[in-house]
Formats: sequence, C-alpha cells, structure tokens
Amino acid sequence: MTPIEKVRNLTKQELINLDYNELIELVKSLTFDEKLELSAKIGYPVFLRLCMGELKHDFVMLQDGAAAIIINSKGQILLQSRADRDKWGVPGGCQEAGERFEEVVIREIKEETNLDVLEEDLELLSVVSGFSRKNSYPNGDTVFNNTILYLVKKFSGELRWDEESKEMAFFDIDKLPENQNDPDLIDIYKRTLKK
Repeated sequence: MTPIEKVRNLTKQELINLDYNELIELVKSLTFDEKLELSAKIGYPVFLRLCMGELKHDFVMLQDGAAAIIINSKGQILLQSRADRDKWGVPGGCQEAGERFEEVVIREIKEETNLDVLEEDLELLSVVSGFSRKNSYPNGDTVFNNTILYLVKKFSGELRWDEESKEMAFFDIDKLPENQNDPDLIDIYKRTLKK
C-alpha cells in the first residue's frame, strides 16, 4: 500500500492518533499534493498541531477562517449552539490550505447547516482580527481566529446540523441568547444595521 493509499484508508481519528514518528515518516513520503490531501482530511489546524509534536497544545496559533451572518426573510440571524461548549455562534470555520475565503465560508455553511450558498450571494462585512478573536478550546488549545465575515441573505436547502452543533435556530436580533461565542462578529452586523 502506498503512503497516500494509507491516508485514504484511515479515518480522520486514526490519522490524528498516529504515533508522532509514524506521522513524520508518512508526511515525508508524500508529494506536495498528497500532503494537501492529508491536511484536508484531518483539517489544517489539527494537522499543523500534530506536526508540532509535544508542543502542539503549548503555543498560541493563528487560524484564518471565515464566518457568516445568515439572515432569513424575517430579518432573523441564524445561530448554532456548539457541541463543544455551551455557547451560541455564527456558522464558520478554518481555512484549509489553498482555499479561498469564499470557498471556506460556503463549505462551512454547507457542513454545519446543510444550506447552499452561491459565491455571488456573499457580501463582505469585515475582516476581523485582534484580541476579540482570541478563543480557547476544551482540549487546551488557544488561538487567534482571523476571520473574514460575510453577510448571507440568500440561501437554499433544508436546515440540518452536524455533530459540531447541538441545535440551530433563527433569532430576532434584539432577542439573542446571552451565552454567545462570537459577540464581536454579531456586533459588527448590528453596527451595519444602524447605518
């Protein structure tokens, strides 16, 4: 079995659980395109941390990604109750190597909500960075999420969520849950409403 066949035959969790020395040998044996395939299967931030070995949870990482303020015909905002913590946030996630931000947000919306969005229906709201984007995860990772924020008013499909979410719902902008994961992103949207 070739190294890339091994990658394709292992689950994401099996790849994450590889012995560090085995991971080193696997990565060294792959071509550039095969490394991108491995990274996409694991998820770029997870892949990067795995390559750090024993320091993987002991440094602050910059993560680039995209998120969406999704608004329905009633002007309500879609929020997800995250499975890894008791907080509500907007759909979005990390950029994979080589991905354009428009591709990131469209992919994340599909994965997390099952909704389909076309690139021409994305409206750039803001590029958000700095300490308001500091995030800590239950596994001990601390990151700064540099986020491209889009507004989406046109979408299709039936709302369903994956294992990353406990629940999803549309909320009136003046009746949002208190325990928010992304208050800075939602505040940016609120400011656009006042213009």
